[in-house]
Amino acid sequence: MEWTWGLSLIVPTIIIHATGIAFMAIAACHIRDRMQSEWVRWHALTSLIGLIGAVGLLLAVLHGIEAAIWATAYWWLGAFRSLEDAMLYSVDSITTRGGSGLMLERGSRMIGALEAADGMLLFGISTAFIFWMMQLYAPLIRRPPSY
Repeated sequence: MEWTWGLSLIVPTIIIHATGIAFMAIAACHIRDRMQSEWVRWHALTSLIGLIGAVGLLLAVLHGIEAAIWATAYWWLGAFRSLEDAMLYSVDSITTRGGSGLMLERGSRMIGALEAADGMLLFGISTAFIFWMMQLYAPLIRRPPSY
């Protein structure tokens, strides 16, 4: 039962994350294409800094939504009496921090471990996306585009 719940929560959170990143990637490519036509090195650098900041914020929102999905499931399953405790446990698990002091009952611990595994995947995807963005913009910072 725990595996079923855990996997049924991993799938939608990864889909949500992939969808958010896909939209951010489309926007990043669109902005890069516009910058190539109006190339200025300093403009490219400041745009990259702004974009990484904006992407970081959007990724934090995505991770928060995904943690809220897990927290709602914990609360609905009766693992926590309050949504506040469920959310704290979820954020703690999804970040693999593990320092909140909250524990699941023995029969529900696998779900928390699966959330931690999901969190590692989600944060890995986020890190890879930011790295991709840096690679996408690096040529604009190094030298002007060739026409």
